[in-house]
This record gives sequence, C-alpha cells and structure tokens, in this order.
Amino acid sequence: MKHLYIGLAAIILAYGAAAGVARAQQAPPATIDQTQSYDDTKCGSWQNDEWVPNGNCPPDTEHRRHDHVGGTITSVKGHLVTVQQTARTLVINDQPALDMKRTGQVAVGRQIVAYGYWLDGTFYATGIY
Repeated sequence: MKHLYIGLAAIILAYGAAAGVARAQQAPPATIDQTQSYDDTKCGSWQNDEWVPNGNCPPDTEHRRHDHVGGTITSVKGHLVTVQQTARTLVINDQPALDMKRTGQVAVGRQIVAYGYWLDGTFYATGIY
C-alpha cells in the first residue's frame, strides 16, 4: 500500500510539472483585444495590435496613452517588472494585468510583449504575452 501512495504522488507531481511547462510555453494570441482591459473607445481603438487614436483624446498628461513594449524580464518585485530593451531598461507596473489574470508566468529571462498604457510617465501593463 505504501508503494501505491508513493507511485500516485509521483504521477501527480509529474502531471503538475508537465502542465506548468505547457502553460508557460503557450503561444501568445495573434491579436490582443484591448477592449477587455479598459474602455477608451472615445479616444481610438486597437487595430492589428497597434493603437490608432481618433483625435478626440485630451493631452497625454491627462489620459492613458496606449502603447506596447517588449523586452526580456530581468527582475520581478511584486507588481513591478523590470524589462531590458535594446537601448534602455524599463520598469512596468503589471498590477492591471495581474488583476485580470493576463500575465502568464512572469519570470526572469522571459521575453515578453506587454500591452497597456502610459500614465504620468509610468507604463501600466494590461496584458503580458
């Protein structure tokens, strides 16, 4: 009976590890639907993963400026993720993505594209892929 429990425990651990690897290696969606993140249709829309403003937005200092950033994660401290880009290091706030469970596995060394917005000089990620 003891060997049966040990065998079952090994199978459960192996399945959990395999599921974690499969989840971490999932491909990002082809197109990100940013309307699920926040409604800002009065200012523009996402088209083919690019934010297209319609000219009705207030100045950048008064609203969310939609954008996406990419790079390699070099540090994770709570909801702050440091991303190394070609010419600079950027710290993003991924709390909105965490709240919506749209971050995937945030780990050092992972290459990401983060979709979201700039507000007061800080990039807030609403989805990390």
